[in-house]
Formats: sequence, C-alpha cells, structure tokens
Amino acid sequence: MDAEILNLLRDPAGVPFYPVVFQGLYILTWALHALFVFLSLGTMGLSLYGGLRQKNDNNWKILTAHLLQTGKISVSLLIVLGVAPLLFTQVIYDPNWYTINTLSGLWVVIFIYCLLVGYSMYYWYYYANKKQSSTSSFIGLISFLLLVFCGLIMHVFSVQVIQPDKWMQWYAPNGVVDTSGTNFHIENIRYIFFILLSIPVVGLFLQNYSDFLKSNKNFDENFISYTRNLGTKIAIFGLILSLVLFVLWTFSIDKLTDILSIVIYISFIALILLAKNLKNSYIITLIFLVLLLLISGFREYIRYNIMNNIGYDIYSYPLNIEWASITMFVLTFVSLGGVGVTFIASMAWKVGKNNGYFDASKDKAVTTMANMLLWILSIWCIVYFAWGFYTLFKNSL
Repeated sequence: MDAEILNLLRDPAGVPFYPVVFQGLYILTWALHALFVFLSLGTMGLSLYGGLRQKNDNNWKILTAHLLQTGKISVSLLIVLGVAPLLFTQVIYDPNWYTINTLSGLWVVIFIYCLLVGYSMYYWYYYANKKQSSTSSFIGLISFLLLVFCGLIMHVFSVQVIQPDKWMQWYAPNGVVDTSGTNFHIENIRYIFFILLSIPVVGLFLQNYSDFLKSNKNFDENFISYTRNLGTKIAIFGLILSLVLFVLWTFSIDKLTDILSIVIYISFIALILLAKNLKNSYIITLIFLVLLLLISGFREYIRYNIMNNIGYDIYSYPLNIEWASITMFVLTFVSLGGVGVTFIASMAWKVGKNNGYFDASKDKAVTTMANMLLWILSIWCIVYFAWGFYTLFKNSL
C-alpha cells in the first residue's frame, strides 16, 4: 500500500484541529486506558491465587475481596477510557484503522462479544467469591482468560495498522481476494511485555492500598504490613521482568539504542530502586504513570516513523478548524470531566479514610462539588441540545 492510496483514503473534510494535539491526546488517553487494563488483569490474576489461600489465611480473605472490587471497577474504567484513544487515532490515522477493521472484521465482532461475556463473568466471579462458592475460581479463570484474549485481539489490531506494506498481501493472498476478515498476526514479545506490565501495576497498587489503610483503625497493622511487603516484592519482580521484555522488544524492532528506549530503560531502573527503598508509594505510582506515558509515546513514535517513511505525514493532513466543536470539547473536559472525577475521587478517598459512617452532607467540600456537578451537568445538557438543534436547522432550512 503506497502513500498515494493512503492519502486518498483520508477524510476529505480534513481534521478539526492541529494533528499534533490529537497525537498528544492519544498518547495521554492510551496511557490512562492501559493503566486500568493492567490494574484489572493484575488484581484479577492475584485474586485467583488469593481464592486458593483465603480459606486458611485471613489476610488473603480480606485482600481477595478488595482485589476483586478493584478489578471490577477497573474494567469499567478501561472500557470508558478505551474509547478516547480509538477516536483520536481514528482522526489522524483513519485509513489505517478502517483498513484493519476490514481485514480483521470477524475479530472485531469476536472482541465485542468476548469483552461482554468476560466482563459479565467478572461480576459472576465477584458474587460467587462473596458466597464462597466452590466454582468461583473456575468462573474467575474463564473471565480472566477472556479479558486477556480481548487484549490479544487489540494487540493484533495495533500491530497490523503499522504494516501497510502487507495489507494487499493479506487482502489478496496469491492474487485471490479474501473477504473473510480473519487476518490475525501477533507480535509475541510485544504482547507479552504489555500483558506482564500487570504484575508491577498490582504490586504498586498493594503498596498504595497499605499506605491508604494506615489511618483506618478497622484494619490490623499486621495485615497492612503484610500487604505492603507483598506489594513491594511483586512490584520489584514485575518491573525487572518488564524491563527485560522491553529490551527484547526494542532489540526485535531495531530500537535497542534509540534515545527514547534508553530513557525508558532508565525509568524502569529508577522505579525498581524506588519501589524497594521509598516509603511513599504514591510518589512511586506517579513516576510509574510517567513511565506509562513514555511507553505510550514510544508506541506512537514507532507508528509515526513507519507511516512517515512511506510518505503518510499526519502533519500535512488538511486542516479545517472547527472552533465551536473544540470549545465544546475543552469546556466539557475541564468543567464536567474535571469536577466529576474530582468529586468521585474525593468521595472514595474520604469514605476509605473514615473509621465509621461517612455523612457526605456534612462535608463542605464534597457537598460543594456535588452541587457544582449538578449545575454543570444541567447547563451542559441545555447547551448541548440547543447547540445541536441550532446547527441542525441552520444547515437544513
């Protein structure tokens, strides 16, 4: 597939804002999406082990239930956050994304059903574990494998979109058109690297978890110390393993000594040392988020170079700025998104830190944010529909 055809496949309307902004938003949102992918798989995987230990170990009985609750919420967040990077990459790499949806169309459908069944079974696993059902581990294992398989499918799409030189070969092998939509090409080291990032993430989560519970008198100090030590061991092991796999991946794609690769190596080494020695786990987690942003940027760096080398330059995409849409997006992101996320996070934090019943109506900060959120949501709905109907009638009458 040459650049001339790819450029012809671009949206003739162009992009509504500067491509570099969409590129940056893609890097940011993919990192956030990936964080909850790793957290959900990590907590679920560890809960399966905990399910075997909880009958004879009270620490694991408490921890397993909390791991399941965290994983369940994380799956919701990874699905919601997963929409954003798809939309942003679609804007500037639309020929790539739609071509792969054609070449692997059957797997797109399979992905949706696997995610639906896997997520539903996660709830089943959660309630089965709560009732101490003998089948809970089996249910959890099936759910876990389905979600891992969903990750594999998305990995395949990501790998295939950066191989335009093979699209025609996949579409018409030996000159015979294949419309089955069953193309499925895996890059093993890359996939294993990303899946195993779940290990350091769950380790860092356990460190955060133990630090969070320090001020809560409902939890025994021995339990808090146990989870902290367990989290440190898992985090260090996972970071070392991830570093080794990242080196192997960069070697396989001839990026072993690339400057961005070296920065990521250093970040991994720094995190390993900090996870072992630093007492404040929140700082370690923030640094890990920076590492995830670097990894997300590395992915985009690879894709941009591949596409640019064949003549597809996203920065030359036709520009048709839509200030109305951009303004609506920014205001929604800052007001509704910012206040909404802050409100939910504040509620969760204060409930967890409270030793007894937490009355949100008596908390001034939480009450203020709740009222702000209601007003912002109401105004947003009015503006959204008024703006929509104005545009509709303006263009149709």
